[in-house]
Amino acid sequence: MSPITMEDKRYLLHLARTVILNRLWQKPPSSLPARISPEFMEKRGCFVTLHLNGGLRGCIGTIEPIKSLISAVTENAVLAGFQDTRFSPVTLEELDRITIEISILTKPVPLRFQNPEGLKKQIKPGVHGVILSQGYNRATFLPQVWEQLPGIEAFLGQLCLKAGMEQTCWKDTKTSVEVYEVSAFSETDMHQEN
Repeated sequence: MSPITMEDKRYLLHLARTVILNRLWQKPPSSLPARISPEFMEKRGCFVTLHLNGGLRGCIGTIEPIKSLISAVTENAVLAGFQDTRFSPVTLEELDRITIEISILTKPVPLRFQNPEGLKKQIKPGVHGVILSQGYNRATFLPQVWEQLPGIEAFLGQLCLKAGMEQTCWKDTKTSVEVYEVSAFSETDMHQEN
């Protein structure tokens, strides 16, 4: 994964805010600048998260690197603002109070384990995002979720529930477990850099 420069981070955050604003104003999408960083064209997994008054306001992303980073940020910003079924669509009145965060994912790596203790030893709290899947049920928590659920068993139990499975599904060796890391940055980070 190529490093993302501070300038690129600022640009991606500005892009995410602009596409949400354009949707609210019902304007056509903004055209991209003449020169785009090569990193923007790399296929990356990416999540866009919206926060309002410190709470979650929307979060949508793609785990697998199937789209260019610039496309993933553009699409996921609109989806987080208007298609996250847990929330009503973002309004123009609240947009000034919303903070945008972007998480760029490494490629997920499957974990092999014989028992729950073996699995727990491989997961790094605060570092790993985790994907659980079994059949059609699949869910992920970004590494940022460790802040709310610092214990491995609580983290994995809530992730099982998010995937629509039993809270102990993570103990079942039939459950596929993958981990990834993220490079996360937000508008709050950018303001602190200034």
